[in-house]
Amino acid sequence: MRDEKLGIGLIGCGSIGSLLARAVDSGNAGDIRLIAVYDLIQERAIKLAESLRSKPKVARSLDELLSIPDIELVLEAGSQAALRECAVKALQAGKNLMAMSMGAFVDTQLFNEVQSTLAKTGRRLWLPSGAIVGLDGVKAAVMARVDSVTLTTTKPPVSLAGAPGIKEKGIDLNTLETATEIFNGPADEACRLFPQNVNVAASLSLSGIGPKKTMVRIIADPSADKNIHEIEVKGDFGVLRTRVENVPSPENPKTSYLAILSALATLRKLTQRTQVGT
Repeated sequence: MRDEKLGIGLIGCGSIGSLLARAVDSGNAGDIRLIAVYDLIQERAIKLAESLRSKPKVARSLDELLSIPDIELVLEAGSQAALRECAVKALQAGKNLMAMSMGAFVDTQLFNEVQSTLAKTGRRLWLPSGAIVGLDGVKAAVMARVDSVTLTTTKPPVSLAGAPGIKEKGIDLNTLETATEIFNGPADEACRLFPQNVNVAASLSLSGIGPKKTMVRIIADPSADKNIHEIEVKGDFGVLRTRVENVPSPENPKTSYLAILSALATLRKLTQRTQVGT
C-alpha cells in the first residue's frame, strides 16, 4: 500500500537543509516523509542521512534524485547555483518544487523559463516568505497601483562576511564602528551581490512590483545582535510598514531563524486542507 505522506527529496545538506530534514524526520513538518537527500559534497549527505531515523537514500547525483518515482516534491536548500541547476530539471521530471534560495529568481530569464515549464508540466512552485512578514498585504496591494516598495535590512557585520558585494566594494567589516549603509539599489542587484543575505528581497519583489523596481538598502551595524528587515509599501491602498527583528539561526548566522520556521510552515501547509491568509 502506498504511503499517504508527501514524499520529498532534499537538495543541499548544509545547515538549512539539515534543520529542515530533522524537522521532517521528527514529524514537525506535517505528513511528509524524506525519501532521498543530495549534496555536491557527498560526505555531508551521508552524515545527514545516517543521523535521521528515516534513513533516507543518499543520491549520488541530481539526476538520480529526480529519477526516484516516490519523490513528489523537491526541496532546494542549497544555494542560488543549486536552484539554477535543479529548478527546470525538477519540473521537467514531474516534480513540484519548493525553493529556499529564491534570490536566483530575480534573474528574469531563469524565472520566465521556470514559469514556462510550470505551464507546460502542470507542476507547482512554492517560495516561502522567509524572514519577513507582510507578503499577504503586498500581494493584495498590487491588485491596484503600487508606487514604491522598499526593503531595509540591518545585520551584524559578521553575517555579511564573504558576500561578493563586500569584496567588490572593498569594505572592511572589521573597521565599522557605527551603522553603515553598504548597499542601496534594486533587488536584482542586491541578490547578486549578497546571495546568502537577502533572499527576502527576492520573495518581496516577486510578490510585488518586480526585482528592478523593488528597492533595497543593506546596513551593517556593529551594535546589532539581530537581523532586522523593514518593509515600506506605498500605493492606492495606503501605506504598509512592517518590521521584524530576527534571531539568527543557531547553525548559520547568515540565515534568520524565522526563515527556517517559514519553510517548515510552508511544508506543513502543503498537506493541510484548510488554508488561512492571502
